[in-house]
Amino acid sequence: MLLASAVVVWEWLNEHGRWRPYSPAVSHQIEAAIRSSDPRGGSVVLGQVDSRLSPYIIDLQSMHQFRQDTGTIRPVRRTFYDPASAPGQGWQWEWENDAGTWTPYDMEVAIAIESAHSRQQTCLDLTPLGFCYLIDFKNMTQVNRQSQRCRRIQRRADIAYPLVSGPLPVPKGGGVGGGGGLTGALLGPCSCQQCMLVLSVKSNAGGAGGGAAAIQTLSRRPQRSASTTVCHAPLPQRSSLAGLSRPALQRIAMAQSRSLIASGVPTVPVKNLNGSSPVHPALAGITGILMSAAALPVCLTRPPKLVLHPPPVSKSDIKPVPGFNHCCRKTTKKQVRKGKTPEEVVKKYLQKVKSPPEEDCTICMEPLGGPSGYKGPGVGPVSKAESVGRLAQCGHQYHFQCLVAMYNNGNKDGSLQCPTCKTIYGVKTGNQPAGKMEYHVIPHSLPGHPDCKTIRIIYNIPPGIQGPEHPNPGKPFTARGFPRHCYLPDSERGRKVLRLLLVAWDRRLIFSVGTSSTTGESDTVIWNEVHHKTEFGSNLTGHGFPDPGHLDNVLEELRAQGITEEDALVEK
Repeated sequence: MLLASAVVVWEWLNEHGRWRPYSPAVSHQIEAAIRSSDPRGGSVVLGQVDSRLSPYIIDLQSMHQFRQDTGTIRPVRRTFYDPASAPGQGWQWEWENDAGTWTPYDMEVAIAIESAHSRQQTCLDLTPLGFCYLIDFKNMTQVNRQSQRCRRIQRRADIAYPLVSGPLPVPKGGGVGGGGGLTGALLGPCSCQQCMLVLSVKSNAGGAGGGAAAIQTLSRRPQRSASTTVCHAPLPQRSSLAGLSRPALQRIAMAQSRSLIASGVPTVPVKNLNGSSPVHPALAGITGILMSAAALPVCLTRPPKLVLHPPPVSKSDIKPVPGFNHCCRKTTKKQVRKGKTPEEVVKKYLQKVKSPPEEDCTICMEPLGGPSGYKGPGVGPVSKAESVGRLAQCGHQYHFQCLVAMYNNGNKDGSLQCPTCKTIYGVKTGNQPAGKMEYHVIPHSLPGHPDCKTIRIIYNIPPGIQGPEHPNPGKPFTARGFPRHCYLPDSERGRKVLRLLLVAWDRRLIFSVGTSSTTGESDTVIWNEVHHKTEFGSNLTGHGFPDPGHLDNVLEELRAQGITEEDALVEK
């Protein structure tokens, strides 16, 4: 044992076998719960700190995260890092995703980036960490070495992760915070009272010597004896993961989850308890986890059955949607808009700014009072009077050349979207491939909507070749899982949502071409931020019914794409 200080980062295991960090605020909340909770274990409601995490509860006894509305269970872990590393100093490294929001890097990647940044390196190759990316510190971008796709990155100040002091296990091959290529590498196993309790429970469940010996720690170092190991399931080293496909990584993650559960937390059927049950699903789920972690028998309910499709329907029973004169909509190739240059389009939405404020342009991160930081092709010189513009509706200010470059990098459809607040100027269109959308009424009711029939939507998009508006023009794209069946209640509100979905389909905003978040496959047709219900008679996947807020959520997502209820009136 070694008396030392370290920062604690709490992480959860995603479906790709990667440990994703919770925010510093959430980690502080969990640490506070550990200090104040009963030594026999406790739970942490994450929504108390972050409203976006309101469905989630962490069970400290079994070291699992539980989602109340779907019953999904994921392993969590508590890891230590050098106080001088990025999490200890309060620096967050994030990359910009397709939705325009910022996603944090895995912690070991963020530590490597911060270490290279502090050494004033011009770039960093992430290949040794298993990622085919190059970090360009000068332009603050991430470049995919295979596709050459470029994304913005940012270094953001936040509160530091919680600091703990006391006896820590000495890792083999070096002391606490030993330098090396990754400053702040994993110090060693957690030795807190709560983790030792979980370890003892698992050891007792596995028999004398057997269960404890099977538990391994997740790090780059050799395995240690059971007396100094942490309650983490085994994973291959990062170097051995680099050559694996995403489906293979998913299988490893699933195997690891099963390993964690088998070592002391038996699987319990906690999803979607019968509506007639007096026990709330969240309470039943947490109860099941706690009981199973203590090796007590659990029998809450029979596992529910997945019902993806409705009962068979004859052609004579299929009817048009009331108020609609058609039952099918097709899209073809991208509509070409002619007559306006990118500069003319951008100027249409801008107001002149005589005296730019003393702040940075959030596109190029250079001062608005100076020249644009964009040096690429397709943007001509501008006069000093036109160098900065204010977007008419939202008021955000940018370099004119930066806005033109951003427009050239999009669909060039005559619309512009503010990169700060996402206000849309003009009519936004997407890059959805050609396909067909069918819709009709079937004589069955959805759970939660017993008083009406069901609208069934069938999307069908064939594979093809990417066009100039797609990530890799000229390269084939796949279309997995088509035709895709989706469902809405045949109510007045459900028909309103259908009308707006038809507008989104015509504007090519329902689907896109990119990388699947579930399989990791690139150059494939994916959903485009407008959620659909693909599960007819159950809600085991979170994509089914009942879901009282679904229609309101879809309307909000469509509004974010620039589609409002006024467009539904035009659609009529």
